[in-house]
Amino acid sequence: MNETLHLSPGRSTRDVTDLRAFAAVALRRQGVVGAVAPSSPALARALTAVVPTTGSPVVVELGPGTGSISEAIRSRLAPGGRHLAVEIDSGMVAHLRRARPWLSVIHGDAADLGVILAGQGIDRVDAVVSTLPWSLFPAERQELILGEIGRVLRVTGAFTTVTYLHAVPLARARAFRRRLRGTFDEVLTTGPVWRNMPPGLAYVCRRPVGDV
Repeated sequence: MNETLHLSPGRSTRDVTDLRAFAAVALRRQGVVGAVAPSSPALARALTAVVPTTGSPVVVELGPGTGSISEAIRSRLAPGGRHLAVEIDSGMVAHLRRARPWLSVIHGDAADLGVILAGQGIDRVDAVVSTLPWSLFPAERQELILGEIGRVLRVTGAFTTVTYLHAVPLARARAFRRRLRGTFDEVLTTGPVWRNMPPGLAYVCRRPVGDV
């Protein structure tokens, strides 16, 4: 069945382009898309509250999708900062490069984060913001990506990621929280963010533990 997205009051052409790009990837790669719609501005603000507004910080975004979080990072990031987005889906990479030419998009896997950043001349970052679909990943992959994040994050940096309210009681979500607490000294929960589909929570993680 073919459907057409119509512009509604308050919805820009870019919004519709983003929705089309999101729908295309969701249909093609159901195993790597965990949300039902791009992140809302309210959720984006919660996730990007850790982005430094002064100095020359380096911020990495994992799984930028259509770029809704990217916009929030851009609006908050210090003028001297650097923003890199790592996206595994080639179709979404192409969309981001067309729709947001100001964004430095790298086609790659978050599990290779250290190698990717080294290729960009970066060894440490000030913030990592992620909307990766953790619940779709096996435990080994979760641990691998979290370990990469912990290794590249500065001692003073922060990592934020999202979970969805309906998933919080589930066993896989509980196991993921245990992995977060095993990787970071501090794991705080903010939210819920009701103005998102579905409603979400943000995990704010600081101080990687030991040799992660």
